[in-house]
Amino acid sequence: MAQQHDLFDDIIDISKGLGALKDPFSGVTDALLGTEGEGVPQWNPADYKEKPRANSIPCLVCNFEKSSCTACRDACPVNAIDIEEYAIEIGDVCRKCGLCVAACPTEALVSPRIAPKKLYDAIAGAAAAYETAYVTCTRALRRIPRENEVVVACIGDVTPEVWFSVMADYPNVSVYLPLDICENCKNTTGEEALGNAIATAEEWVGTGMGLEVEARNLTCVKRREYERKEFMDNIMKTTGLAVSKLNPATAAVASVTQRLRDHSKKISALEKTLKAACGTTTSKRRRILTQGRQLMLSTLQSYPDLAENIRVSTPECDFSKCTACGDCVRLCPTHATDLKGAGRFSVEPAYCVGCGLCVEACEEHALTMVEHDARDLVVPDEDAERRAADAAKAKLDMEKTKAEAKKTLNKVLDGVEKLAE
Repeated sequence: MAQQHDLFDDIIDISKGLGALKDPFSGVTDALLGTEGEGVPQWNPADYKEKPRANSIPCLVCNFEKSSCTACRDACPVNAIDIEEYAIEIGDVCRKCGLCVAACPTEALVSPRIAPKKLYDAIAGAAAAYETAYVTCTRALRRIPRENEVVVACIGDVTPEVWFSVMADYPNVSVYLPLDICENCKNTTGEEALGNAIATAEEWVGTGMGLEVEARNLTCVKRREYERKEFMDNIMKTTGLAVSKLNPATAAVASVTQRLRDHSKKISALEKTLKAACGTTTSKRRRILTQGRQLMLSTLQSYPDLAENIRVSTPECDFSKCTACGDCVRLCPTHATDLKGAGRFSVEPAYCVGCGLCVEACEEHALTMVEHDARDLVVPDEDAERRAADAAKAKLDMEKTKAEAKKTLNKVLDGVEKLAE
């Protein structure tokens, strides 16, 4: 169904046309005066890259030398990562591609530019404001990105959890990668990382990710509702007039900033709920919720039916072999494991990232990783449940009031009939 076009849309279209006529000869003037390009941002791929920072505390190998984890080193295309004497070292040969950050299961390697929450906000902001948003890499774009284009050093930097949250909330996001662009790229592990991440996310969401391979097909068209909201906000700032009151439809449109703010509030509320329920171990160690897990949990809270599509692994204990030595609890990088009661092993699925370090550390082989769906990761939304309960109560009260009114009316009508007789 086509969106209704009204007076405000006409004004917006006219203002856009007038904007182009403000200085029609600006390009010619700049060329004649030799000032062309001055003050204009220049394309520099280095602006989208940064060397990762290492945090040895959650690193599996730093915690347990016998750990078989090689995720970051396998992802690095130039073998720049070395782990010795309980510390992570990143060499000067680092290409700043960020693939090691995306590969680390415990987020021991950090790059603020591609932190899961920051990436989600960037992609969601573009998708909420534009008809189509694109995620691409510096090598594919080779120019200053437009507002609906999110650029990362390597497209493999986006984790399955980020793709999962983005695809569930915004189906208008696509990947832009020209054909064969990855074949001659020096980030040799990026294409495989991208393929695995998107395949996993598509399996979780149950839908496919859009792909654009032609530069000429890239569009940059704002959503009409966002354009209207932006136009109204500008008028309000300039004149102080509450124009949105003249059009109730525009008043109902939430801004992009508000949507992202609501998403952050939802994650904070989710963390608060988890913290109150199981946020610390019996030894008072605070459990750690990774950013990737935050995104997954918040998405599952909104779309609980998707939990059946997701496969996760958590440790299970054979209590006949367990000696309650506590190594599994001591080494857990997110403090998801615990010994309760008389030393009985337990795990909180919401915090467990499935790294398997507890299994490797158990000398008695009492622990094994077991795969199952993610229904245990669906955290109840207390506010939504409260609203639903209030709505149900209000509906019940209304029906009760209607029934009583109908009963009273029938009595009055019976009285009238008797008087008539």
